[in-house]
Amino acid sequence: MASMKNRSIDRPPGLRHGDRASAVRVTWAGLIGNLLLAGFKLMAGLLGHSEAVTADGVHSLSDLTTDLAILIGMRYWSKPPDEGHPYGYGRIETVVTAGIASALALAGLGLGYRAFVDLSSGVRRVPGWLPLAAALLSIVSKEVLYHWTVAVADRVGSSALKANAWHHRSDALSSIPVALAVGVAMWRPDWAFVDSVGAVVVSVFILATAWKLLRPELGKLADQGADQATIDRIVQAAKRVPGVRGVHLVRSRFVGSSLGVDLHVTVDPEMTVRAGHEIAEQVKRALVGLGGGLRVSDAVVHLEPDEPHED
Repeated sequence: MASMKNRSIDRPPGLRHGDRASAVRVTWAGLIGNLLLAGFKLMAGLLGHSEAVTADGVHSLSDLTTDLAILIGMRYWSKPPDEGHPYGYGRIETVVTAGIASALALAGLGLGYRAFVDLSSGVRRVPGWLPLAAALLSIVSKEVLYHWTVAVADRVGSSALKANAWHHRSDALSSIPVALAVGVAMWRPDWAFVDSVGAVVVSVFILATAWKLLRPELGKLADQGADQATIDRIVQAAKRVPGVRGVHLVRSRFVGSSLGVDLHVTVDPEMTVRAGHEIAEQVKRALVGLGGGLRVSDAVVHLEPDEPHED
Protein backbone atom coordinates (compact mmCIF):
# COMPACT_ATOMS: atom_id res chain seq x y z
CA MET A 1 0.00 0.00 0.00
CA ALA A 2 1.49 3.33 -0.99
CA SER A 3 2.02 5.81 1.80
CA MET A 4 -0.09 8.95 1.94
CA LYS A 5 1.52 12.35 2.51
CA ASN A 6 -0.18 15.11 4.43
CA ARG A 7 0.61 18.70 3.57
CA SER A 8 -2.85 20.15 3.93
CA ILE A 9 -2.07 22.21 7.04
CA ASP A 10 -0.65 25.60 6.15
CA ARG A 11 2.90 26.11 7.27
CA PRO A 12 3.24 28.52 10.15
CA PRO A 13 4.48 31.99 9.27
CA GLY A 14 7.99 33.17 9.99
CA LEU A 15 8.87 35.32 12.98
CA ARG A 16 5.71 36.73 14.57
CA HIS A 17 5.19 40.48 14.33
CA GLY A 18 5.69 41.04 18.06
CA ASP A 19 8.85 38.92 18.14
CA ARG A 20 10.23 40.65 15.07
CA ALA A 21 9.54 44.07 16.63
CA SER A 22 11.41 43.06 19.80
CA ALA A 23 14.35 41.77 17.77
CA VAL A 24 14.49 44.94 15.68
CA ARG A 25 14.24 47.14 18.78
CA VAL A 26 17.11 45.48 20.63
CA THR A 27 19.29 45.45 17.50
CA TRP A 28 18.71 49.15 16.85
CA ALA A 29 19.59 49.84 20.48
CA GLY A 30 22.81 47.89 20.01
CA LEU A 31 23.67 49.72 16.80
CA ILE A 32 23.15 53.17 18.32
CA GLY A 33 24.98 52.12 21.49
CA ASN A 34 27.93 50.79 19.50
CA LEU A 35 28.15 53.99 17.47
CA LEU A 36 28.12 56.26 20.54
CA LEU A 37 30.46 54.01 22.52
CA ALA A 38 32.94 53.68 19.67
CA GLY A 39 33.04 57.45 19.23
CA PHE A 40 33.61 58.01 22.94
CA LYS A 41 36.37 55.38 23.16
CA LEU A 42 38.16 56.75 20.09
CA MET A 43 38.02 60.29 21.50
CA ALA A 44 39.12 59.12 24.96
CA GLY A 45 41.95 57.03 23.55
CA LEU A 46 43.31 59.82 21.39
CA LEU A 47 42.97 62.57 23.99
CA GLY A 48 44.07 60.35 26.88
CA HIS A 49 47.07 58.82 25.08
CA SER A 50 45.84 55.24 25.31
CA GLU A 51 46.46 52.98 22.32
CA ALA A 52 44.51 50.18 24.00
CA VAL A 53 41.35 52.27 24.33
CA THR A 54 41.77 53.62 20.79
CA ALA A 55 42.01 50.07 19.43
CA ASP A 56 39.04 49.05 21.59
CA GLY A 57 37.06 51.85 19.93
CA VAL A 58 37.89 50.38 16.53
CA HIS A 59 36.67 47.01 17.85
CA SER A 60 33.36 48.62 18.81
CA LEU A 61 33.02 50.01 15.30
CA SER A 62 33.30 46.47 13.94
CA ASP A 63 30.17 45.57 15.94
CA LEU A 64 28.14 47.92 13.75
CA THR A 65 28.54 45.53 10.82
CA THR A 66 26.86 42.69 12.72
CA ASP A 67 24.00 44.94 13.84
CA LEU A 68 23.42 45.96 10.23
CA ALA A 69 23.57 42.32 9.14
CA ILE A 70 20.84 41.46 11.66
CA LEU A 71 18.58 44.35 10.63
CA ILE A 72 18.96 43.61 6.92
CA GLY A 73 18.80 39.83 7.24
CA MET A 74 15.77 39.82 9.54
CA ARG A 75 13.66 41.40 6.81
CA TYR A 76 14.18 38.23 4.79
CA TRP A 77 14.47 35.23 7.13
CA SER A 78 11.34 36.22 9.09
CA LYS A 79 9.21 36.07 5.94
CA PRO A 80 6.74 33.16 5.77
CA PRO A 81 7.12 30.44 3.11
CA ASP A 82 5.86 31.28 -0.35
CA GLU A 83 5.55 29.58 -3.73
CA GLY A 84 9.15 30.25 -4.67
CA HIS A 85 10.53 29.29 -1.23
CA PRO A 86 8.25 26.52 0.12
CA TYR A 87 10.58 25.88 3.08
CA GLY A 88 10.78 29.56 4.00
CA TYR A 89 13.76 31.86 4.25
CA GLY A 90 15.25 30.54 7.49
CA ARG A 91 18.51 29.51 5.85
CA ILE A 92 19.37 33.22 5.55
CA GLU A 93 19.51 33.34 9.35
CA THR A 94 22.03 30.49 9.32
CA VAL A 95 24.24 32.37 6.86
CA VAL A 96 24.01 35.60 8.89
CA THR A 97 24.80 33.74 12.13
CA ALA A 98 27.84 32.11 10.52
CA GLY A 99 28.95 35.53 9.30
CA ILE A 100 28.62 37.04 12.78
CA ALA A 101 30.56 34.15 14.32
CA SER A 102 33.28 34.64 11.71
CA ALA A 103 33.41 38.36 12.51
CA LEU A 104 33.70 37.47 16.18
CA ALA A 105 36.61 35.16 15.40
CA LEU A 106 38.35 37.89 13.41
CA ALA A 107 37.89 40.29 16.32
CA GLY A 108 39.49 37.73 18.64
CA LEU A 109 42.40 37.19 16.27
CA GLY A 110 42.89 40.94 15.91
CA LEU A 111 42.87 41.42 19.67
CA GLY A 112 45.42 38.65 20.15
CA TYR A 113 47.65 39.95 17.37
CA ARG A 114 47.57 43.46 18.81
CA ALA A 115 48.53 42.06 22.23
CA PHE A 116 51.53 40.18 20.83
CA VAL A 117 52.66 43.28 18.95
CA ASP A 118 52.46 45.33 22.15
CA LEU A 119 54.40 42.71 24.08
CA SER A 120 57.17 42.55 21.50
CA SER A 121 57.44 46.31 20.92
CA GLY A 122 57.91 47.25 24.56
CA VAL A 123 56.16 50.58 23.99
CA ARG A 124 54.47 51.83 27.16
CA ARG A 125 52.36 54.98 27.62
CA VAL A 126 50.74 56.25 30.79
CA PRO A 127 47.09 57.12 30.07
CA GLY A 128 44.80 59.48 31.97
CA TRP A 129 41.38 59.15 33.63
CA LEU A 130 39.33 59.60 30.47
CA PRO A 131 40.43 56.30 28.86
CA LEU A 132 39.73 54.48 32.14
CA ALA A 133 36.20 55.92 32.22
CA ALA A 134 35.64 54.88 28.59
CA ALA A 135 36.77 51.30 29.28
CA LEU A 136 34.56 50.98 32.38
CA LEU A 137 31.57 52.41 30.51
CA SER A 138 32.17 49.90 27.73
CA ILE A 139 32.17 46.96 30.16
CA VAL A 140 28.91 47.97 31.83
CA SER A 141 26.99 49.10 28.75
CA LYS A 142 27.97 46.14 26.54
CA GLU A 143 27.18 43.63 29.31
CA VAL A 144 23.71 45.20 29.64
CA LEU A 145 23.26 44.95 25.87
CA TYR A 146 24.37 41.31 25.99
CA HIS A 147 21.78 40.32 28.61
CA TRP A 148 19.00 42.23 26.84
CA THR A 149 19.85 40.77 23.42
CA VAL A 150 20.27 37.19 24.60
CA ALA A 151 16.93 37.38 26.46
CA VAL A 152 15.17 38.47 23.26
CA ALA A 153 17.07 35.84 21.25
CA ASP A 154 15.90 33.06 23.60
CA ARG A 155 12.30 34.31 23.50
CA VAL A 156 12.05 34.54 19.71
CA GLY A 157 14.38 31.58 19.04
CA SER A 158 16.94 33.39 16.87
CA SER A 159 20.47 32.04 16.59
CA ALA A 160 21.59 35.19 14.76
CA LEU A 161 20.44 37.41 17.63
CA LYS A 162 22.21 35.15 20.11
CA ALA A 163 25.40 35.40 18.06
CA ASN A 164 25.06 39.18 18.08
CA ALA A 165 24.57 39.07 21.86
CA TRP A 166 27.89 37.27 22.21
CA HIS A 167 29.48 39.90 20.01
CA HIS A 168 28.32 42.48 22.57
CA ARG A 169 29.86 40.40 25.34
CA SER A 170 33.13 40.05 23.43
CA ASP A 171 33.38 43.83 23.38
CA ALA A 172 32.73 43.95 27.12
CA LEU A 173 35.37 41.27 27.72
CA SER A 174 37.91 42.99 25.51
CA SER A 175 37.45 46.16 27.57
CA ILE A 176 38.31 44.38 30.84
CA PRO A 177 42.06 44.05 30.19
CA VAL A 178 41.99 47.55 28.75
CA ALA A 179 40.49 48.92 31.97
CA LEU A 180 42.93 46.89 34.07
CA ALA A 181 45.87 48.03 31.98
CA VAL A 182 44.87 51.68 32.19
CA GLY A 183 44.37 51.41 35.95
CA VAL A 184 47.66 49.58 36.49
CA ALA A 185 49.53 51.96 34.19
CA MET A 186 48.21 54.93 36.13
CA TRP A 187 49.29 53.30 39.38
CA ARG A 188 52.53 51.57 38.29
CA PRO A 189 53.68 52.55 34.78
CA ASP A 190 56.28 49.75 34.75
CA TRP A 191 53.48 47.12 35.00
CA ALA A 192 51.61 48.23 31.89
CA PHE A 193 52.45 44.94 30.14
CA VAL A 194 49.46 43.29 31.89
CA ASP A 195 47.29 44.86 29.20
CA SER A 196 48.84 42.63 26.55
CA VAL A 197 48.74 39.50 28.72
CA GLY A 198 45.07 39.99 29.57
CA ALA A 199 44.24 40.67 25.94
CA VAL A 200 45.74 37.34 24.89
CA VAL A 201 43.58 35.49 27.44
CA VAL A 202 40.44 37.30 26.31
CA SER A 203 41.21 36.66 22.63
CA VAL A 204 41.38 32.90 23.30
CA PHE A 205 37.98 33.07 25.03
CA ILE A 206 36.50 35.03 22.13
CA LEU A 207 37.83 32.49 19.60
CA ALA A 208 36.33 29.62 21.62
CA THR A 209 32.97 31.42 21.71
CA ALA A 210 33.11 32.09 17.97
CA TRP A 211 33.69 28.41 17.26
CA LYS A 212 30.85 27.44 19.60
CA LEU A 213 28.53 29.68 17.58
CA LEU A 214 29.90 28.75 14.15
CA ARG A 215 30.02 24.96 14.49
CA PRO A 216 26.24 24.30 14.64
CA GLU A 217 25.61 26.73 11.77
CA LEU A 218 28.05 24.84 9.56
CA GLY A 219 26.10 21.68 10.38
CA LYS A 220 22.83 23.37 9.40
CA LEU A 221 24.31 24.47 6.08
CA ALA A 222 25.22 20.83 5.47
CA ASP A 223 21.60 19.76 6.25
CA GLN A 224 22.53 18.18 9.56
CA GLY A 225 19.53 16.69 11.36
CA ALA A 226 18.43 16.95 14.98
CA ASP A 227 20.17 14.96 17.70
CA GLN A 228 18.81 11.66 18.99
CA ALA A 229 17.21 13.20 22.08
CA THR A 230 15.18 15.56 19.87
CA ILE A 231 14.19 12.70 17.55
CA ASP A 232 13.00 10.71 20.58
CA ARG A 233 10.82 13.67 21.65
CA ILE A 234 9.33 13.83 18.17
CA VAL A 235 8.59 10.10 18.15
CA GLN A 236 6.95 10.20 21.59
CA ALA A 237 4.83 13.23 20.64
CA ALA A 238 3.60 11.48 17.49
CA LYS A 239 2.84 8.26 19.36
CA ARG A 240 0.63 10.13 21.82
CA VAL A 241 -1.80 11.00 19.01
CA PRO A 242 -4.84 8.67 19.16
CA GLY A 243 -4.85 6.21 16.28
CA VAL A 244 -1.05 6.16 15.78
CA ARG A 245 0.27 2.64 16.25
CA GLY A 246 3.91 3.19 15.38
CA VAL A 247 6.46 5.75 14.20
CA HIS A 248 9.57 5.15 12.10
CA LEU A 249 11.83 6.63 9.41
CA VAL A 250 12.04 10.01 11.14
CA ARG A 251 14.14 12.56 9.26
CA SER A 252 14.80 16.19 10.09
CA ARG A 253 16.76 19.20 8.96
CA PHE A 254 17.19 22.73 10.25
CA VAL A 255 15.86 25.73 8.36
CA GLY A 256 17.33 28.63 10.29
CA SER A 257 16.40 28.18 13.96
CA SER A 258 13.43 25.91 13.23
CA LEU A 259 13.25 22.25 12.34
CA GLY A 260 11.57 20.53 9.41
CA VAL A 261 10.44 16.95 10.11
CA ASP A 262 9.55 14.04 7.84
CA LEU A 263 8.20 10.86 9.46
CA HIS A 264 6.18 7.72 8.80
CA VAL A 265 3.35 6.62 11.11
CA THR A 266 1.42 3.36 11.00
CA VAL A 267 -2.36 3.24 11.48
CA ASP A 268 -5.23 0.78 11.25
CA PRO A 269 -5.13 -0.63 7.68
CA GLU A 270 -8.96 -0.64 7.51
CA MET A 271 -9.17 3.05 8.34
CA THR A 272 -10.80 5.40 5.83
CA VAL A 273 -8.75 7.99 3.98
CA ARG A 274 -10.62 10.77 5.80
CA ALA A 275 -9.83 9.30 9.23
CA GLY A 276 -6.19 8.76 8.27
CA HIS A 277 -5.96 12.32 7.02
CA GLU A 278 -7.28 13.62 10.35
CA ILE A 279 -4.67 11.59 12.25
CA ALA A 280 -1.92 13.01 10.05
CA GLU A 281 -3.16 16.53 10.79
CA GLN A 282 -3.18 15.83 14.51
CA VAL A 283 0.39 14.50 14.35
CA LYS A 284 1.54 17.62 12.54
CA ARG A 285 -0.21 19.90 15.04
CA ALA A 286 1.38 17.97 17.91
CA LEU A 287 4.87 18.42 16.47
CA VAL A 288 4.51 22.08 15.48
CA GLY A 289 3.21 22.85 18.97
CA LEU A 290 5.76 20.71 20.79
CA GLY A 291 7.49 23.65 22.50
CA GLY A 292 10.12 23.15 25.19
CA GLY A 293 12.73 25.07 23.23
CA LEU A 294 12.05 23.05 20.06
CA ARG A 295 10.61 24.94 17.08
CA VAL A 296 9.17 22.59 14.45
CA SER A 297 8.12 24.73 11.51
CA ASP A 298 6.78 21.95 9.28
CA ALA A 299 6.07 18.23 9.42
CA VAL A 300 5.39 15.90 6.52
CA VAL A 301 3.45 12.85 7.76
CA HIS A 302 3.41 9.63 5.71
CA LEU A 303 0.65 7.16 6.60
CA GLU A 304 1.24 3.42 6.33
CA PRO A 305 -0.97 0.41 7.21
CA ASP A 306 -0.06 -1.33 10.43
CA GLU A 307 0.34 -4.85 9.14
CA PRO A 308 3.12 -7.45 9.21
CA HIS A 309 5.67 -7.22 6.42
CA GLU A 310 6.79 -10.29 4.57
CA ASP A 311 10.50 -11.04 4.68
